[in-house]
Amino acid sequence: MEILYLIIAVICIVLLTTRLKVHPFLALLVISIAYGIFAGMPFDKITLAINEGFGGTLGKIGLIIVLGVIIGAFLEHTGGARTIAMKVLGLIGKKRIPLAMGAIGYIVSIPVFADSGFMLLHPLNKGLSKKAGISLAGAAIALGLGLMASHTMVPPTPGPIAAAGILQANLGLVIALGIPVSLVALTAGIIFATRYASRTYIDPGSEADQTEAEAQAEADAPGFWRSSLPIVVPILLIVLKSVLSTGAADRTSWIIDGINFVGEPVIALLIGVFLCLFLPKKLHLDMLSSGGWVGKAIKDAASILMITGAGGIFGTVLQMSGIAELLGLALKDLNMGIFLPFILAAALKTAQGSSTVALVTTASILAPMMSSLGYDSEIQKALVVVAIGSGSAMVSHANDSFFWVVTQMSGMNVKTGYRLFGLGTSVLGITGALAVFLASLILT
Repeated sequence: MEILYLIIAVICIVLLTTRLKVHPFLALLVISIAYGIFAGMPFDKITLAINEGFGGTLGKIGLIIVLGVIIGAFLEHTGGARTIAMKVLGLIGKKRIPLAMGAIGYIVSIPVFADSGFMLLHPLNKGLSKKAGISLAGAAIALGLGLMASHTMVPPTPGPIAAAGILQANLGLVIALGIPVSLVALTAGIIFATRYASRTYIDPGSEADQTEAEAQAEADAPGFWRSSLPIVVPILLIVLKSVLSTGAADRTSWIIDGINFVGEPVIALLIGVFLCLFLPKKLHLDMLSSGGWVGKAIKDAASILMITGAGGIFGTVLQMSGIAELLGLALKDLNMGIFLPFILAAALKTAQGSSTVALVTTASILAPMMSSLGYDSEIQKALVVVAIGSGSAMVSHANDSFFWVVTQMSGMNVKTGYRLFGLGTSVLGITGALAVFLASLILT
């Protein structure tokens, strides 16, 4: 009966968040309590699961999510994200526009939300397509898939961070695995955009004249290296700490201790936030105020934090109810291997539309049964996080806000959007899952 209750619980979460438009935080919280009651858990145990699940989850990753969102806000407002985009475009070349836009989207979406990234880069995408005399479709799909690839598979994007925290995976290993897997997936996505999506002609329209305010903002934007440091430095520090923790575990020195300290995700991202202070042409204290960039970023992070915490509650309730071990053994007998996390995440994403909710919910379901499924090592945990990320990339359709951002700004009707972007996210996710499977054969 507990397994039946879990299936009903997941269906209720999907229905509440899609049909009734209930916020995922409330949906996860209410369903967690209801599941505990129906599973026969004592009331004091349900209360304990709520407190430990919420506090324990956010205690590990709450600050990381907030700091990552603040970095993204600075890059967006100062024009640093656009500077990075223009540099990548110059390196790849304006003749290979889908490839360039896919790469630009991939980089920009690591610190900036995918929806914001598309809106930020759409004028550049449209102008380049017009100059090259090509359809807007190929470049727009490549940009959307580039944004989606890193948004779902590469920390410090909030979704993968949340999944890694819930599964207690090493963040450095998740980054080290997520980058190559997502790049393989994006390569397939760009081929899809170039060979298939670009055959559908969408007129990019006329180039809009640059306004005086836009020209001034572009002139005040930070340079490429200054814009890159808040992203690159934290990632390098986190990965370096992970390498040292496996390769230099027996050695102790003040240098290694120092690297281990600055390589802690919270400290590494805090260093990234400090580097962001050098991005504006002139730093004003109101940028750091509750009504400024930092305040707005914290408000944007609040929803993700609440969903992540509620996902932690759901996972803890499942663990304390005793279903985790039972379900883990049952699923292990199906021999689905690393494809199980992918299929669960893909089903949830397709059903309710949010990649972040799919990442958090899938991780919460799997967390109590990781040992039963045989995912005990740090490498295996990291692979599961990336597999969940691959599943959460597909299938983007009408219940996904990003689907509407891509299609409406690119002038696609719904049918064309399903055929190009919906299918493109399927290519992205399936390729990512296959890459994770190959990596699991080599590394485990």
